[in-house]
Amino acid sequence: MDEFELIRRYFDRKRVVAGVEIGIGDDGAVLVPDPLKHQVQVIDTLVEGVHFPSDTDPADIAYRAVAVNLSDIAAMGAIPRWMTLALTLNNASEPWIAAFAAGLFEAADNHELALVGGDTTGGPTMTVTVTISGEVEKGAALLRSGAKPGDAIFVTGTVGDAAAGLALLQRHEVDEFLVQRFLRPTPRVETGRRLIGKASAAIDISDGLLGDLKKLLLASGVGGEIDISKLPISDALREKFDLAQQRRYALTGGDDYELCFTADPGAVKNIPGITQIGTVSGSAGLVCRLHDDIVDVDDSGYRHFR
Repeated sequence: MDEFELIRRYFDRKRVVAGVEIGIGDDGAVLVPDPLKHQVQVIDTLVEGVHFPSDTDPADIAYRAVAVNLSDIAAMGAIPRWMTLALTLNNASEPWIAAFAAGLFEAADNHELALVGGDTTGGPTMTVTVTISGEVEKGAALLRSGAKPGDAIFVTGTVGDAAAGLALLQRHEVDEFLVQRFLRPTPRVETGRRLIGKASAAIDISDGLLGDLKKLLLASGVGGEIDISKLPISDALREKFDLAQQRRYALTGGDDYELCFTADPGAVKNIPGITQIGTVSGSAGLVCRLHDDIVDVDDSGYRHFR
């Protein structure tokens, strides 16, 4: 089976999708964007052995590749529309490819996201690159740069679960909730949409809460304080790890793909699934407190090439 047969058999579904004039099968896709909206473009690459263990189920690899991009779309307050896939394979079997395609379309169909093109190649290391095009009302995109002193700092869901799940995977321990939080993160697209006009700044938590919050504060030219005791921790994380490990995963673990945002508390009081963890200040930097005591947490999030 060559690359063209692979694409035809597993990725070209011949579906009629709104906004897609020409999809898979030509030199390029022909798309019809909404002229009343702005486009948002995001891209992420997952590399075997770096972003997921080599023995990860192919359906989970694909699902995760889509979800991490959807998380960026969510952080901008956008609606996902179309995606492309660049897939480098090393000796993948047809059952592997079939499972991968199933996971890919499961994640995509949850958000009415259409696959409109891509590329497949052979290589020594499996890599999965997904790009997603989204749309948002003109001038309404959520940015990292709008936080103001006096705003509250919020996070969605619970934090630390994915890093804990990865640690368990690497130790070959079983925990359905935490491991699934790593393999199949939940992109907060609906919450991102509800934050339009209410959040002053937003970012998704991919490299760790502290590291990503610092990026938001720096982009906004402000500082902030968070109270570690207010971090939303899942019951599963509490049951599996001691308090110090819970907080370490929650603050610096990464891969949760939750949203961190700033807003007037009154503006977001009716949005479910969010927790206030701190406030924005006019002083530079981020201060971590445990109740009234300042805590030194030495981490700026995950970075490649260091």
